[in-house]
Order: sequence, then C-alpha cells, then structure tokens
Amino acid sequence: MLLHNRISRIQLKKTFLKNSHKRIIVSFYKYHKLENVLQIRRQLYILLYSFKVLGRIYISEEGINAQISLPHYYYTVIKFFIKKIHEIFIDIYWNIAIDNTKHAFFMLKIIYKKNILNDGLSCFNFLKFNTTGIYLNAKQLNLMLEDHNNVVLVDIRNFYEYKIGHFINAIIFQQAKTFQHQMLYLLDNIQPYRDKKIILYCTGGIRCEKATSWLLFNNIKNVYQVEGGIIKYVKEVRKFHLPMKFIGTNFVFDNRMGEQITRDIISNCYQCKTPYNIFTNCKNDSCHLLFLQCPTCKKHYKNCCSIHCKKTLLKNKRYLII
Repeated sequence: MLLHNRISRIQLKKTFLKNSHKRIIVSFYKYHKLENVLQIRRQLYILLYSFKVLGRIYISEEGINAQISLPHYYYTVIKFFIKKIHEIFIDIYWNIAIDNTKHAFFMLKIIYKKNILNDGLSCFNFLKFNTTGIYLNAKQLNLMLEDHNNVVLVDIRNFYEYKIGHFINAIIFQQAKTFQHQMLYLLDNIQPYRDKKIILYCTGGIRCEKATSWLLFNNIKNVYQVEGGIIKYVKEVRKFHLPMKFIGTNFVFDNRMGEQITRDIISNCYQCKTPYNIFTNCKNDSCHLLFLQCPTCKKHYKNCCSIHCKKTLLKNKRYLII
C-alpha cells in the first residue's frame, strides 16, 4: 500500500467535502524511546488510511505527536487496533477537540522527524532526564491561581496563539514564532519568579512536557503544568461547571485555525482594526502570511494581507486563465 498521497490536495478536499459523515478531531502524544520507527510508521499508515483517518502525525525515535480527524463510528475500533501496533499506544491519552464541527484536515500525513517537537536544546536529553512538572487538573489550577502573590502562570505557546486567547493574568516572555524560539528565552526570563510556584500551559500538553522538564533540569523548583493543556482544561471546566479562567479563542494548527472558548474578542483585524479573533493565511502563494482578518476585509482584499498581495493574486489568476 502507498505510504503517501498521490492525489492533489485540491482533489482530496473536494472529495472530503462531499462526505457529510460526522468526524472526531483528536490529538495525542507520547515521549518514549522507539526503535524500528519506519516500520511503526508503515503499520500506522496502513491502519489509519484504511479507516479514512486524516491528519498529521510526527514520529521519531523519541515518540509520537498526532493531530487527526476520524469518522466517529470508527473511534473505538481505531483506538483498539492502534494499541496492538506498539506498547507506546496502550496508555496514551486521546485529547478530543473542543470544536468538532469544522473540517480540520483533508489528507493523511505521517512524517518521520528527528524530534516530534523541536526544542533546539542540544545539551539536554529529555528522555533520559524523564522528569516533568506536577500535573494540575482544572479544579486544582483554579485554586492555585487564587494565590496571586505566590503563583505565576506562563504561556509557553507562540505569541500569535497568546494574542487571540489566553488564561487571565498569564504572561508570555517573548514574541516567539516557534517553540524552539520560546525555549531559548524561557530559562533566563523565569529567574525573577524562581521562588514562586511556576505553572506552564500550552494547547494540549506536549510543549509543557519538555519546557517544565528543562526548568527542573536547571534546578528551578515548584514547577507545574496544566494536564492536557487548554483543551482538557476547558472540557473539565464545562463538565464540572467551574469558573472559566481562559478567555478568547484557542489557536489550533489545522484548517479550523481556532476554537472559540469564550465570547471575549481580545485582538483586532490586521487591516481595519475591528475586534476579531480568527487567523487566516494570505491567499497569495508567495506570501502566506498568518494574520487576523475580519469577514469585511477578507472580501475587500480577496483573502490577502495587502493591496500588493491582492494585485499579485489577481494577476496570477488572469495568467492561469490565459
């Protein structure tokens, strides 16, 4: 069986949109020393492809990191068969998305990488250190956040994620565009808070695993992390009717671009400055800037970030028609 798509993304999208079956969007990860990675990748691809699973999976010698969309009627069956592939999958936590109503993925990619999450730390072996921050569920987090003088909450995501949604009173150290960039500044910037209880959070938990471990490795004490990240926190808050400490939109790395958590709009359209919270990518193929664009500007600029990109897009379209 083929281990990659030979159908164009456009055709895959058209085919998918004709299918109206309900899907579940899930993410999961596990840090674990893996051997025979390419064999595991092959087994995963054959299994998931046969069950019409779409999404993006990174696999390496340090473990697996997956964001996938699957038919809801196959959910239990897929979990059962995945557990048969390798022991790494037996106790993995499947973090079901907050918003399952939109189309997240249109193809399946399983990519071998050196690291499932690039931290840029050549002097640190996460798997050997094998120590992470103390997990906090939603209730525990809310209680700790009441102690304003002795607790600091740190967002370890990228700045553009923080910009549209974050925990109340959370801080972010740098306008980082990658996790590797964020990690470069974390240790130095955390020093003024080293005598406090330090809580880190991210989208689903995977970034906090490495970030809290890095802090502990460098003798920063009292380190915690939000278990399951924003996704699990929001679901627990709603399930147990707890106070919601997260405001705005949770950014996600798929075609949805975001999951609305509260009605708070904490950012603005890049062009007209109208309050708006959802990102888009510039339609100009030579740009693809990630930016905030309201529906009015989206229509006026033809999904582009500037007049220049709009003109380039229209010019290229005319050229293609000819």
